[in-house]
Amino acid sequence: MAEGAFRAAALERQLSFHVDSAGTASYHVGSQPDPRAIAVANLNGIDITGQSARQIEQDDFYRFSHIIAMDRANLEGLRARAPRDGTATLAMLMDAVDGRRGEPVADPYYGDTAAFEAAWSVISLGTGAWVDRLIREGVQQRA
Repeated sequence: MAEGAFRAAALERQLSFHVDSAGTASYHVGSQPDPRAIAVANLNGIDITGQSARQIEQDDFYRFSHIIAMDRANLEGLRARAPRDGTATLAMLMDAVDGRRGEPVADPYYGDTAAFEAAWSVISLGTGAWVDRLIREGVQQRA
């Protein structure tokens, strides 16, 4: 959901960034997003059916300027995997939202549709704040 929400937030500002999502574990590699995530994204005008799950790779720590985690456990997993000379900044999604630094995004997987809707709301807030932050930082946008 975060990849789709980030792309939408950038598009609203007429920007394009190189965006990809990856998990820290190999669960669901090659699978489409959860049907509940697809439904909630669709309700918000975003099609995420073309996304496919993958696991983070060593090259990602050089290829991306930022790698954003949804919660502290995933952030720590990323830090443990990051090569010493990796160039990506590691942070949490809500770090870009004033007053919400370090706050996790609740994992909706074991919940119902309402849990996915609640997660979408938080993710949308965080991704919009990250787009604004990256603009302020002068991170290069891809055309």
